[in-house]
Amino acid sequence: MSLQDTLSNHVKQAVKLTFNTDLETVEFQATRKEFAGDITVVIFPMLRFIKGNPVQIGETIGNYLVEQVNEVKAFNVVKGFLNIEISDAYYMQFFNGIKDVSTFGFVSPKADEKAIMVEYSSPNTNKPLHLGHVRNNLLGYSVAEILKASGKKVYKTQIINDRGIHICKSMLAWKLFGKGETPESSGLKGDKLVGNYYVKFDQEYKKQIEHLINDGKSEEEAKKTAPLLLEAQEMLLKWEAGDEETVALWEKMNGWVYEGFNETYKNLGVDFDTLYYESNTYLLGKEFVAEGLKSGVFIKEADGSVWCDLTEDGLDKKIVQRSDGTAVYMTQDIGTAIQRIKDFPDVGGMVYTVGNEQDYHFQVLFLILKKLGFEWAKNLYHLSYGMVDLPSGKMKSREGTVVDADDLIDEMAATAAEISEELGKLDGYSEAEKQDLYKTIGLGALKYYILKVDPKKRILFDPKESIDFQGNTGPFIQYTYARIQAILRKADFDLSTKIDVSLHPKEKELLKQLELFPEVIQNAALQHSPALVANYTYDLVKEFNSFYQNVSILGADNLNEKVFRVQLSKAVAQTIKNAFSVLGIQVPERM
Repeated sequence: MSLQDTLSNHVKQAVKLTFNTDLETVEFQATRKEFAGDITVVIFPMLRFIKGNPVQIGETIGNYLVEQVNEVKAFNVVKGFLNIEISDAYYMQFFNGIKDVSTFGFVSPKADEKAIMVEYSSPNTNKPLHLGHVRNNLLGYSVAEILKASGKKVYKTQIINDRGIHICKSMLAWKLFGKGETPESSGLKGDKLVGNYYVKFDQEYKKQIEHLINDGKSEEEAKKTAPLLLEAQEMLLKWEAGDEETVALWEKMNGWVYEGFNETYKNLGVDFDTLYYESNTYLLGKEFVAEGLKSGVFIKEADGSVWCDLTEDGLDKKIVQRSDGTAVYMTQDIGTAIQRIKDFPDVGGMVYTVGNEQDYHFQVLFLILKKLGFEWAKNLYHLSYGMVDLPSGKMKSREGTVVDADDLIDEMAATAAEISEELGKLDGYSEAEKQDLYKTIGLGALKYYILKVDPKKRILFDPKESIDFQGNTGPFIQYTYARIQAILRKADFDLSTKIDVSLHPKEKELLKQLELFPEVIQNAALQHSPALVANYTYDLVKEFNSFYQNVSILGADNLNEKVFRVQLSKAVAQTIKNAFSVLGIQVPERM
């Protein structure tokens, strides 16, 4: 039981005994720095249930806690705030009770608990991954790791959008203008090569539109009748009909893209347990349209189209099957969700990492699955996130103005190298060690900058600002970890003995911050928010640096103090490492 739970129970008992009133909840907050105390009970919400002066109520509860609760050493009341001081013994007991600091904050999964499937990335195979995909991948991967750390079994997945008109546009442009170019002959990654032909299609398509407008057609008519678009549409029909030549070209070019994607995923440090392909799933869901019609969840219109009327739920009518019997995206998503449960029967919920422009789509999808009677549908979550903007403006794939993920990773490493060289802290490093470190710092800066922001918020990403060795940045936290490793390398004494010491105020503050980590992991899992872990880690590092500047560690007055301070530093370093591991960020041993 946490300290907050213990205090909450005793505050409720105090109120029951002295005021004959039952409290449902007790509100806590951190004690303000200018007052003595470690945790504060807010009295004001109790005034709805207890008549009286808030200061007197606080005094009454405070006296009860001092008498009845071993952990409570003293208290003071400021207006409607009861500031409680916790004994050193409580914090020493907490610290010495950490069984294995390498897994501190993490919970093992329960054998009988349902698993969660987390979907992220899900790119199109007509272009390389870009900055928007980077945010998606980092969020999805981190949420999956946080859920694992909170005690859940997790499957990571993606659905690859490997079919459709956009794929045919790249295929057609390569066929017309490619002259047999391959990743090997061009020296380009496969996804970049295919992406170039997507841009090429758009350039040639625009030329044709211009010619048609000059010949007297309206812009709308020109866009619809441009020969290139008609050819691409014909190619899609051939693919759907299983035309041998078209399917062979599709397989070849998608193969190039997958090799490119895998290289990017490896560089980014994300992985997947299972993959789904739209070419295999686009026909799924049609059988459930028939079932929905039988059960009355869906209705058929006079033209034969099938709809789900969600107006009573505050939404609108949604088509699930066209009048010609073909499926829409919603139908496919219904079928894919159901298929995943068939493939992984231990899955009891899913998280979809998709941008906020799809908020309404997922509202509808989850509601339809509930109406179809699937119990697990109540455990579906849309991890909605805002766009990533750059100081230079928006990105557009068709025009080739996106920030390529590989280029961004390389740029981050180069910026890290430039700043590290300026600081001149890498004496004695080999060139290979330097390059590894630059990549660790650069990727750490990128990931932290993106993950420290609440997923729902839009981000203006500034690469230079993210690689700063001061402030709320990845490199600042990495540097603190490396500083602690330097202390541990100098500590030439036994650290295995558990020790009791009188705590310096800075030690106590650091222990208070350390104790929060398990709760932060659980809250981050509940809220699907890596930002909670990122900002907790920054607060921990700030607290450690204050401790480091005010308390002598290796120069402590006696051996017991020295051992404890090094043990405490080691626990902080491991907690940084644990926290960063769920964010997908590495920590360097030296910097």
